[in-house]
Amino acid sequence: MDNQTLSTQSISLNELGIKNATIHYQLSADELHNITIQSGQGVEDSTGALAINTGTFTGRSPQDRFIVKDSVTEDQVWWGKVNIPFEPAAFEKLYNKVTQYLSNKEVFVRDSYVCSDPNYRLNVRVVTETAWSNLFCYNMFLRPEANELANFTPEWTVICAPSFMADPAVDGTRQSNFAILDFTKKIALIGGTGYTGEMKKGIFSALNFILPVFKNTLPMHCSANVGKDGDTAIFFGLSGTGKTTLSADPDRKLIGDDEHGWTNENTVFNFEGGCYAKVINLTEENEPDIFRAIKKGALLENVVFKPGTNEVDYDDISITPNTRVSYPITHIDNIQPGSIGKNPKNIFFLTADSFGILPPISRLTPGQAAYHFISGYTAKVAGTEAGIDEPQPNFSACFGAPFMPLHPTRYAEMLSKKMKDADVKVWLINTGWTGGAYGTGTRMKLKYTRAMITAALNGELDNVAYENHVVFGIAKPQTCPNVPNEILNPRNTWADPKLYDIKAVELAEKFKANFAKFEEFANAEIMAGAPLA
Repeated sequence: MDNQTLSTQSISLNELGIKNATIHYQLSADELHNITIQSGQGVEDSTGALAINTGTFTGRSPQDRFIVKDSVTEDQVWWGKVNIPFEPAAFEKLYNKVTQYLSNKEVFVRDSYVCSDPNYRLNVRVVTETAWSNLFCYNMFLRPEANELANFTPEWTVICAPSFMADPAVDGTRQSNFAILDFTKKIALIGGTGYTGEMKKGIFSALNFILPVFKNTLPMHCSANVGKDGDTAIFFGLSGTGKTTLSADPDRKLIGDDEHGWTNENTVFNFEGGCYAKVINLTEENEPDIFRAIKKGALLENVVFKPGTNEVDYDDISITPNTRVSYPITHIDNIQPGSIGKNPKNIFFLTADSFGILPPISRLTPGQAAYHFISGYTAKVAGTEAGIDEPQPNFSACFGAPFMPLHPTRYAEMLSKKMKDADVKVWLINTGWTGGAYGTGTRMKLKYTRAMITAALNGELDNVAYENHVVFGIAKPQTCPNVPNEILNPRNTWADPKLYDIKAVELAEKFKANFAKFEEFANAEIMAGAPLA
C-alpha cells in the first residue's frame, strides 16, 4: 500500500523506507500551528505565536552528534570530540529502525532549500514526526514557490523522530538520542530529541563540509548586513557577544543573523530563511526587532507564561535559560531583498572579554585575523556556573566549533585569502568589560560599541593614529568619533595598570595554550598573529 498524502500534491516516502504513512505535505504555517494546538502539543501566546515544549532536551547535545566515516569523509573530516565517527553499517541499521518506526504513522513532510544564492542552492526534504518540528523548518529554511514543487528533487533529507529512542548497546550511540550526518546518503538522521535546533545545525554542519570541499565557498557562523552604498559587513561572535544586536542596525539592511557563505564571486549569502533567537530577558527596548517578530507564525520554545495569562515571562528560566523563538526573516522589517550582499568591506570579531584585557576596538592584520578566527575567544562570567568565582576563557574555533567538520585551519586559510583578495578590514570588538575584570570593572556601554562599529564602517578610523597592544600586538586606534579616548586603551581604565599588565600576560598564555592543538596545521603567517608576550 502506498503512503496516503493529505495535500494538493501526491508524494511517496517509499524510497526512504517509510511505508504506509499518512503524509501531511507542505502544510502552511497556519495549518501546522492549528494541528499542534488541536493535538495538545502547544498553546498560543498573547501575540498569536505558538509556544511548545521540546521535552527532555532544550538544547543541542554535542556528545551525541556523529558523522558517518566513509570514503567521502574519512580523509576530509577533522575527527575527534567534535566530529565523532559512526560506522556506515551501524548507520544503515539505525536508519532502517527509524524509518520502520515512522511507517504506518502520521508524518509531516516539507520541501525546502538552503542557500539564498541560486548558484549554491541545496534542496532539502524534511520528514518530521510532529507538526511543530515542521513549522520550525518552514520558518528556518528557505521556502520554494508553489510552481517549483512539481519538479522538486531533494538533494538532502532530514528525518526527525523525537519519540524514537536508540538502544546504545545495539545501535552504537552514546545514549538514546542522536544526530547523525551521512554525506554519502545525504541524510541527517535525528532521534530521541525534540530540540529543533538539531535540524538547523545538522544542515549547517553539512554545508560547512559541502561548500568548502566542493564549491570553494567559505561557510561562516556569523550575522551580516548591508549599508546604503552596498557594502557588506560580517559579524562573527559566540553567544552573548552581541552578534544579533549589533548587526540589527536601522541604517543597514539585515542579510541574516547566523549562517552565511562567502563566494568566489565576492558575494555573501544567507543559508536560511529565518531567525532562531534566544529570548531570555527579552524586552522591546533592548531587542526591538526580535520582540516585534514574535507574532502569529513564530514558534516559541520552552518559555513560561505569567501566572493566569498566556503572556510570556521572558525572565522565567525555570525550564531552561536557552528559551528560543524561530520566525521567518520576513518578520523583520529592515531586510536585504534576496538575502545576498556584495562587496564585503568590514569583518567584526565580537568577544565579551570578562577579564577586561582586550581593547574595545582594534584592527587586525591578516595573520592576526586568522589566529583570532581559529581561537574564537570569549569568556564566561563568574557566578554563572557553580564553582566559577572568576572569569573563564571560552574558545570555540571559527566561532562555531561544534558545526565545523573540517580542520579549523582550512576555514581560516580561506578567510585569509578572501580578506586579502577583497581588501577587507578586520576588527576585534570587545563588548565585554572595561576598567577591570567582571566584578570590578563595568560592561562596555552599547552606545560606545555601536559608535566604534559605525566609525569603522564609515571609514572614520582609516587615517587616525594607532598603537600596538604590548601583549597582543593588535592595533588600537587612539581616537574614535563619539567615544571617550581614555577607554580605547584598556590599561588606562584600570585602577592598577601593573595588575592589568600581569593579567594581560595571563590571558595571552591562555590563548597560546588553547592554540597549541592547531600549531602543526597553521602556516607561518597565522602563527605570527599570536600574542607577543
